[in-house]
Amino acid sequence: MKWRRRHFCPVKITCTIKPSLFRIRMTGLVFLAMIVPLFYFWSHQDRLPGHGGQYKKNLAYIRGFHSPNGETNQSRSTQAEGTAGEAGGEVGGGVMWPWDSMSTKNSLQKEKGVGERLSAQSYRYNLNEPFKCRDSTPFLILLITTEPGQADARNAIRQTWGNESVAMGLGFVRLFLLGTRNSSDTSLQSSIEEESRVYHDIIQQDYQDTYYNLTIKTLMGMNWVATYCPHASYVMKTDGDMFVNTEYLIQKLLKPEVPPKQRYFTGFLMMDYSPIRDKDSKWYMPPEVYPGERYPTFASGTGYVFSGDVAELVYQASLSIPRLFLEDVYVGMCLAKWRIDPVAPPNNDLFNPVKVPYSSCKYSQLITSHWFQPNELIKYWNDLQINKHNACAI
Repeated sequence: MKWRRRHFCPVKITCTIKPSLFRIRMTGLVFLAMIVPLFYFWSHQDRLPGHGGQYKKNLAYIRGFHSPNGETNQSRSTQAEGTAGEAGGEVGGGVMWPWDSMSTKNSLQKEKGVGERLSAQSYRYNLNEPFKCRDSTPFLILLITTEPGQADARNAIRQTWGNESVAMGLGFVRLFLLGTRNSSDTSLQSSIEEESRVYHDIIQQDYQDTYYNLTIKTLMGMNWVATYCPHASYVMKTDGDMFVNTEYLIQKLLKPEVPPKQRYFTGFLMMDYSPIRDKDSKWYMPPEVYPGERYPTFASGTGYVFSGDVAELVYQASLSIPRLFLEDVYVGMCLAKWRIDPVAPPNNDLFNPVKVPYSSCKYSQLITSHWFQPNELIKYWNDLQINKHNACAI
């Protein structure tokens, strides 16, 4: 026995160790060998700065920063200043932005979806609703981006969180923002025009409705608010595949009983994010288009809320800032030019750029959740309405 124990003893381990103690030590070494690589792997995963819990992993998509195949941009845990100075140059006072050089301006024209400076006359309206605010000043305007062919999504929203009844008597305006598809598809355009005649809630201009033109679509909405409804208290910009708890948004976040805020902007904040330099990425940002190392603080384009005065400020800033196709980043750049710092919501779980597993309790206390099909949206909305008064009862 003594020979056997001596024969199997590892080098530099005394053979007088009792068998039980030896097993304990060996188990500890094996455990360390397993846990160290796991800790290293975990510590090098991209996280969402300033946010924890369910968002630290499995982020399939956050506009421009987490791709469906798991690709993520470089992120840091420290908070950004939220100014254009962080992006490479200060704002205001005539200081040049990082992209304000002739060589950059020339190269901008070569990049898809960037480089234009927009004005109110850039695109003509195919469909407009200029009299929505003629008789009253709304408390909330919903700007909802959808594609021309997504009539089912628009109808689902009209029946659920976009229905005027959820505003509880407050002024409420719902607008769907559209571009155009192939000009030869006359039947689609005819059906959109009929939809507009029935519901009077579609704004359409004659740019191509593509992913790379989301910035144009958002600026169209900003300019509409500034032109036709400048005294609205609040505006929310969101997407057609979102669940929005409009009642919670109005009553718990915006609080109509208190005076409206000014220069206010909130949502799911994205702080200290770096441009993606991988040319194979859908969200590749060439250094000559955006040479800064970081973007200003911005909010995920899946859903953000701002005071009515911000619409005019963002649109005015866009007249002097070359367009980027990342709409949410671009809005953050416009805010930075006016030194408007996006404000974190009072609860980190209010705005969700990912899909939150449904329960009436969870959904009664959030504002947005992502990735909803029209039939699914109607199903969960109806369930929430039935259970909202005792949603979290034990």
